[in-house]
Amino acid sequence: MGTAELLLLAVGLAMDAFAISICKGLATPRFSLRKAAWCGLWFGGFQALMPVIGFVLGAQFQAQIVAIDHWIAFGLLAFLGGNMIYSAFADEDEAADGDMSVKTMFLMALATSIDALAIGITFAFLQVDLAVAVTAIGVVTFAFCAVGFRLGSLVGSRFQKPSQVLGGVILVLLGTKILLEHLGILA
Repeated sequence: MGTAELLLLAVGLAMDAFAISICKGLATPRFSLRKAAWCGLWFGGFQALMPVIGFVLGAQFQAQIVAIDHWIAFGLLAFLGGNMIYSAFADEDEAADGDMSVKTMFLMALATSIDALAIGITFAFLQVDLAVAVTAIGVVTFAFCAVGFRLGSLVGSRFQKPSQVLGGVILVLLGTKILLEHLGILA
């Protein structure tokens, strides 16, 4: 996986947390750099940790499924991306919630990083420098969430749906690229 692909993957993974960060910023009466950093640290930390856990799990089964690893990577990425796109259009109007307690942030960070766990499983089947990948994912997510918090405090939820759709499309396209490369269609 090249640098550009890794950065696109990091952006795609960050979009769920970015959308929630916008909501957190929207629900916070006054912008606070401390709260923006808190939001970024929770989401960025979990987005970096979960691929490591996924990698360890995937490495356990790598020998048994090496012949179909590209199909697994494609399936996971397509499913996660499709789910992000679907959730963006679901009729679930959620009220903005400004709660940034440890319990709330832990649950939200965990929920938005499940896709990163699945990505970590695919890392076990691909040639990926895990340290570079998790650092990129964590840093990109931190930056997106801190900026998303600020955007939410400035302009509201206007970017929430487009960010989820963009993230979903990126994941589906990356999965398709992995599959086509392994099938020999793309060089």
